[in-house]
Amino acid sequence: MSVSLYDVSLPALTLGLTNLSAILDKAAAHADAKKLDPKVLPDARLIADMFPLKRQVQIACDTAKGAAARLAGIEIPKHEDNESTLAELKSRIAVTLAFISSVKAEQVNAGDSREVVLKFPSVTLKFTGRDYVSKFVLPNFYFHITAAYAILRKNGVDVGKNDYLGQIQ
Repeated sequence: MSVSLYDVSLPALTLGLTNLSAILDKAAAHADAKKLDPKVLPDARLIADMFPLKRQVQIACDTAKGAAARLAGIEIPKHEDNESTLAELKSRIAVTLAFISSVKAEQVNAGDSREVVLKFPSVTLKFTGRDYVSKFVLPNFYFHITAAYAILRKNGVDVGKNDYLGQIQ
């Protein structure tokens, strides 16, 4: 039995974003209990030269929606990247999850050998759909999800490995 491109991509991205949303619920409860300004946690960083929580969430969402769209050969939805509260970040995740759920397995699987080109200021990366998922999407996605988790942990939010992994069965 072979594993499809869809099987190794969108369900994992969906689970990660769903878990991140639940972690943000815990962050909101923590902020309320500690009477923190609503913008403190979204602006929190692990270290000065790393992105803050809000950017980590935005990039995780962008990676997920970009993967779904590029693999399916459809337009990537645009977001303004203007979220500044935990509630707005949760909304960003919800919109991303809704988009991902609209993409069909057949669309994603058709992108297995499709060329995916990513242009960055200093480099252009070219992949097949499968390599894009395994060499860029999943490592990048999990990096930003983990950074978001670590930022919240560092700031006293009571989250652990089970929150990160979520409902895996």
